[in-house]
Amino acid sequence: MNEKKIIGMTNLYKYLIALLVIAFVSPAFAGNKDRSGQAGASELLINPWARSSGWGSANMARVRGLEAMWGNVAGTAFTKKTEIIFSHTQWLKGTGTSIFAFGLTQKVGESGVLGIQVMSMSFGEIQITNGSSPDGGLGTFKPSLMNFAISYAKAFSNSIYGGIVFKGVSESISDVTAFGFAIDAGIQYVTGEHDQMAFGVALKNVGPQMKFSGDGLSFKDLIEMKGVDNGYTFEQRSQGFEMPTMLTIGASYDFLFGGDYSLVLAGTFFSNSFSKDQFALGVEGNLKNWVMLRIGYTYEQGIWDDIETAEKTNLSSGLSLGATVQVPINKEKGSSFGIDYSYRESVSFNGNHSLGIVLNF
Repeated sequence: MNEKKIIGMTNLYKYLIALLVIAFVSPAFAGNKDRSGQAGASELLINPWARSSGWGSANMARVRGLEAMWGNVAGTAFTKKTEIIFSHTQWLKGTGTSIFAFGLTQKVGESGVLGIQVMSMSFGEIQITNGSSPDGGLGTFKPSLMNFAISYAKAFSNSIYGGIVFKGVSESISDVTAFGFAIDAGIQYVTGEHDQMAFGVALKNVGPQMKFSGDGLSFKDLIEMKGVDNGYTFEQRSQGFEMPTMLTIGASYDFLFGGDYSLVLAGTFFSNSFSKDQFALGVEGNLKNWVMLRIGYTYEQGIWDDIETAEKTNLSSGLSLGATVQVPINKEKGSSFGIDYSYRESVSFNGNHSLGIVLNF
């Protein structure tokens, strides 16, 4: 390795450490709670993947493969060949809300990886009401929230990985729609004799304002002109809303034991633009890559206050649990089949349950 590369890696290491220190000791740790509710497209903040959500997304510094498209896209550069995930989430169990997600990452060339991801939220059927029929009886409609993403990541060296994600966001009901774009970017730095230490930084959901439009924002009325009633259609302009921009800074350390056993300690700081900041700490135990168990906890200021006085601005916080069972299909090719499960505590209702199927080949 030449001298310039060594100096560059050393400087990056120092910058990441500095960012971590600033984030953890910042007096603005409470985030910007005064802007709560002012952003839209909040579905972009939902992690649809069970493996990383099983410990509260604490592993943003070392998230690997397809799941990194949500957390820190730099981690997709670790895809060995092809990875596919199908995931289903019962979001806020008891509300009837479901999330379906699909993703694929594919290695291209020696060090590049392309990825695609689709996530859709289903809320079931909702009764149509108006001033004359407040109890419904006018039919039903189905809200639709969907986002899709395309990513590219690259290994710049044995220690530095980076990537970018381009997202499309769609929100609609029967007669009102909104569409927007956002960009994520992330970098991961791996070091140590056995690459057991990792640092990561990602900036998520940066994009222009979204705005709703459609027939649902218009109404018809009669205006009398020269004794004649004329029908006119009036269209109301909707207020634009911001994307839920977020900065994540994370670190992790692998405790390696003999016989392919390991224990990973990871933490991530989430700096939210429109709610309180959060800090997630998690642990993952790995038994020969066959069984993985996870536990995490996500903290935000005021989370332990009395329920009557607490000001919680994030829906998901508190305890997270997860498990993976993975079976090798072809050891020579490195292909495998895995099932992931995660539970995430939520402020209201009965938490979030995710189940995923992972194929590596």
